[in-house]
Amino acid sequence: MTGATSHRSTFGPTAGIGFILFGMLAISVNDVLVKQLSGDYPLHQIIFARSAIGIVFTLILVQAEGGWRILKTDQPGLHALRGLLVVIANMSFFAAFAVLPLADATALFFVAPLFITLLSIPVLGEKVGPLRMGAVLFGFVGVVIMQRPWVDSETLEVHRFVLLLPVLSALTYAGMQLLTRKLGAVSKASAMAIYIQLAFVVVSALFWLVAGDGRYGGHDNASVEFLLRAWVRPTEGEWVLLFGLGFNSAIIGYCLSQAYRLSSAATIAPFEYVGLPLAVFWGWLIWSELPDWEVWTGMAMIVGAGLFVFLREKQKAMELARGAARGAEG
Repeated sequence: MTGATSHRSTFGPTAGIGFILFGMLAISVNDVLVKQLSGDYPLHQIIFARSAIGIVFTLILVQAEGGWRILKTDQPGLHALRGLLVVIANMSFFAAFAVLPLADATALFFVAPLFITLLSIPVLGEKVGPLRMGAVLFGFVGVVIMQRPWVDSETLEVHRFVLLLPVLSALTYAGMQLLTRKLGAVSKASAMAIYIQLAFVVVSALFWLVAGDGRYGGHDNASVEFLLRAWVRPTEGEWVLLFGLGFNSAIIGYCLSQAYRLSSAATIAPFEYVGLPLAVFWGWLIWSELPDWEVWTGMAMIVGAGLFVFLREKQKAMELARGAARGAEG
């Protein structure tokens, strides 16, 4: 029995659901704080401060889960790849909502579960039937609607490249979650969170070395400017926000890793959709933003497709389990 299976049988799905719900709440708060800071700070500075502070809190969790020895791994390459994927996922998503309303960017990002279904075919060797594949295609039609291909690029409020950033984020996040399934059987949640925080620190430090003085800043595109503007000395009040981001990032990394370790993806992944109403709520409360009809339509299609895929996966797993039980009895 693997470590992941042992954890799942001990705690059941309830703990995993609890961790994913708390993690999604922390993610929504994280998104609000980053968007709030996006007008003045470069993204790589926010990421560096968030992750450097987050490492401190995550190390406390490492000590609670077994000490320094749990940081040792026999698969450093896979952990490095997982860290790189989550860095790309975060930075592309954050760059998008420097321009996009929070709900729009979040809705586009939630195509990630459909990418997970597609990538599970070559990566995990899973079979996807026509019903699930049809649902995936239906969800991607929702993405196309949100891209508004019938609107001329010159009259579109944002650059089409910006509309594709959350989709890129979803794709790389899906790859990260597939690696989490592979690595979660032998790695503690706090250790996996540390590896991700380190990846953020390294990549953002490299950004600082290349563009931290603002030499590549001054762009009209707000997303590009968010990536490349010069570092800024935080005010006393903004240090509080950055500290909150760091503490929050430790919670996010631990909760998501723990959720996918304790429960199957088919059980907990549907609960990630709680992030959508949270994004709509925060966008309305803080920035007076409400999605237009294209976003509502695409959002409904993406969520409907994702939930159908998860329910279908659960049904297929139950059918396989019943078949195996009948075989054992025979």
